[in-house]
Amino acid sequence: MKLYNSLGPNPRLVRMFLVEKGLELPTQEIDIMAGENRQADYTARNPGAQMPALELSDGSLLGETVAICEYLEERHPEPALIGATPEERAETRMWTRRVEDRITDPLTQGFRYGEGVDMFKARMRVLPEAADGLKALARDGLAWLDECLEGRDFLCGDRFTLGDILLYAFLDFGAGVGQPLPPDCKRVADWFERVNTRPSAEASLHPVAKAGGMRA
Repeated sequence: MKLYNSLGPNPRLVRMFLVEKGLELPTQEIDIMAGENRQADYTARNPGAQMPALELSDGSLLGETVAICEYLEERHPEPALIGATPEERAETRMWTRRVEDRITDPLTQGFRYGEGVDMFKARMRVLPEAADGLKALARDGLAWLDECLEGRDFLCGDRFTLGDILLYAFLDFGAGVGQPLPPDCKRVADWFERVNTRPSAEASLHPVAKAGGMRA
């Protein structure tokens, strides 16, 4: 296997998942700032043009972060970051989807249509008029999550899972691009600090991000 890697919260999510699994993979860097992931030689293999991507032993590419992590978990089930039982796996998938739907998707699009519009306007349809509303949706999602975290260390109670990794990668990214954690989300802040102290949080930072003081 080989990981096509770059800056950004999605690649960091997969890198953090790998660190938590104790796995190391060969990597090939893709320059997303230069649009290398939008070039024909890459999109021919990964039509979604997104990063990261995981090259399998047969040469095919997986290009969705959750699918990549699901595959890695099936190949390397310990430690279980999705779940060791059908019930645990269902719970993790439920919370992962909730986080994507209510928080990380609107946060990401709010960045692309706002602070990142100059980078993305030549690559995709952008809606600058929607940026503020999308950021507000992400804040609403965080307020909802803050209530849900009462009595919980992690999204799935005492289990640290893919959902926590996904949320952490995007909240850390958001803090650096004009979408900090709302100050009244105290439980989310406590959760964030618990995840931030895990060795995988620092180990998953991209070298370019470290050099530039970024969090991705």
